[in-house]
Amino acid sequence: MPSGVEALDLPAWNGASGLSWGPRHRNAMAHLDSEVKEECLREDLKFYFMNPCEKYRARHQIPWKLGLQILKIAMVTTQLVRFGLSNQLVVAFKEENTVAFKHLFLKGYSGTDEDDYSCSVYTQEEAYESIFFALSQYHQLKNISLGTLGYGENEDNRIGLKVCKQHYKKGTMFPSNETLNIDSDIEVDCVHLDLSTYPQEWKNSSFFRLEFYRLLQVEISFHLKGIDLQTIHSRELPDCYVFHNTITFDNKAHSGKIKIYFGSDAKIEECKDLNISGSIQKNTQYVLAFDAFVIVICLASLILCTRSIVLALRLRKRFLNFFLEKYKRHVCNADQWEFINGWYILVIISDLMTIIGSILKMEIKAKNLTNYDLCSILLGTSTLFVWVGVIRYLGYFQAYNFEDLNTVAECLFSLVNGDDMFATFAQIQQKSILVWLFSRLYLYSFISLFIYMILSLFIALITDSYDTIKKYQQNGFPETDLQEFLKECGSKEKYQKEASPFLSCICCLRRKGSDDHLVLMN
Repeated sequence: MPSGVEALDLPAWNGASGLSWGPRHRNAMAHLDSEVKEECLREDLKFYFMNPCEKYRARHQIPWKLGLQILKIAMVTTQLVRFGLSNQLVVAFKEENTVAFKHLFLKGYSGTDEDDYSCSVYTQEEAYESIFFALSQYHQLKNISLGTLGYGENEDNRIGLKVCKQHYKKGTMFPSNETLNIDSDIEVDCVHLDLSTYPQEWKNSSFFRLEFYRLLQVEISFHLKGIDLQTIHSRELPDCYVFHNTITFDNKAHSGKIKIYFGSDAKIEECKDLNISGSIQKNTQYVLAFDAFVIVICLASLILCTRSIVLALRLRKRFLNFFLEKYKRHVCNADQWEFINGWYILVIISDLMTIIGSILKMEIKAKNLTNYDLCSILLGTSTLFVWVGVIRYLGYFQAYNFEDLNTVAECLFSLVNGDDMFATFAQIQQKSILVWLFSRLYLYSFISLFIYMILSLFIALITDSYDTIKKYQQNGFPETDLQEFLKECGSKEKYQKEASPFLSCICCLRRKGSDDHLVLMN
C-alpha cells in the first residue's frame, strides 16, 4: 500500500461468517442507530406534550379522553341533580315533621323559636300544664295528628314515654332569711309511661310532685315512626323514618324562667314490607339503568387516564435512561414531575368517588341502604372534581385566558370578601358527625383558598410581577434540560397532515400553527 494513503474500511472475507465490516463502519452504524433512537425519543416527547388539537393535526389522533370527559360531565351532573332533588324531599320531610311535632307537643308554641329554645314558662302552673299537655298529646296522637305517624319502640324495646328529672339531692332554702342548705350532688329519677295508663293517672303520681327550688330539668323522650309518602309523587319508593324526640324543661338557671327545648333526630330505616303498584317500579328500573351507565362511563374514563399515566411513566423512564447514558447525569426533579399529569390523577379520584357514590345511590334507590349523607358527599365532591378537570381543556383556548378589566376586578373582589361565614358555620348540622366534619373541612378550605390566597395574589401582583417580567424580558426565560433537549428537534410539520373536510370546521383546526406557543400545554 502506498505511504500516505489511508487504508479503506472495506469488508473482509471471513471463511466462517462471510463478509465482516471494520471497526470504523461498526462505530458509524452504532452512532447512526443512537441518532435514530434519540430522534424517535424526541418526537415521542414532543407528541406527549402536545395538546389535543395539536395531536389531531400531527397524527389525526381522536381525543377520546376529551370527548369522554364532556359526556361524563353531562351524565354526572344530571345524576347529582336528580339525587339532590330526591334528597331535598328527605330534608323537607324531616324539617316539616319537626315543626309539626313542636305544634303537637308544646303548649302555646307560637310557630317561631325564642332564641335557641322553642318556648318558655314562668309559673309552676304553666310548667305542670306544659308537661301534662305533652303527655296527653302523645297518648291521643293517632286521633289528632295529620301525618303518617305511629308509636315506635325506644332503646329498651318498649312503646311509651320515658320521663326523667334531675334535681339536687336534698336541701332547704329560705330566701327571705338569706338561708340556703343544699347538697350539690345531682340525682336522676326516671319513669316509663306506657299506653295502658291514662294522663289522669299520671297526674296523681308522686313522681310529678316537683320541688322547683332544687329541680334542674325534666326530660321527656319518646319514639315515633313515619312513612314519607310524598316520594310516590316523584315516582320513587317511600322511606320509613324513626323520630327520636326529646322535650327538655331547663331550670338550671333558677331565674324564674324555664326554657323548653324540643329536639328531633330522624333516622331512615329500611321498610320491612313495601307493596306499591303502578308505574313507580318501571321508573326505578330506568334510574338504576342510568346509574349503571354512569358507572360504565366512569370506568372507561378511569381506564384511559390510568393508561395515560402508565405510558407517561414509561416515557419518563426512557428519557431518564437516555439522558444518563448520553450526558452522564441525572435529570432534575422538576423535569421528572413534568411527566406526571395532575389532571389525570384528579380525574381518577373523581371516577372512583363517582363509582362508589353511584353504587350507594343504586342501593338507596332499591331501599337496601339509607346512607344519604355519605352518598351526597361522594357524588357532590366527584362532580366538583369533574368540573375542575375541565379547566385543563378550557386552557387550550386563547380567549379563556383573559376577560376585560372590570370583570376580573369584580371576580377578585368577590372572592376576597367571601360570604357571611359566621351564619354558615352556625347553620351547619351537628347531629351527623360525617356531615359536620365535611362541612367544616369544606368551609376552611374555601376560606383558605379563595380569600387568603386571593389577598396574597393582590400583594404578589403589585410587588413581584413588574420586577419579574422586566428581568425575564431583558435576560430571557431560563430553560430546563427538558426544554433544551426538545429545542434541538426538528420541526413537527412532517407530523401534520391535511385535515379532512368534515373536521375543518372545528375551532382547534382553524387556529394557526404559529399560535401554538400561546396555548397552555400541561
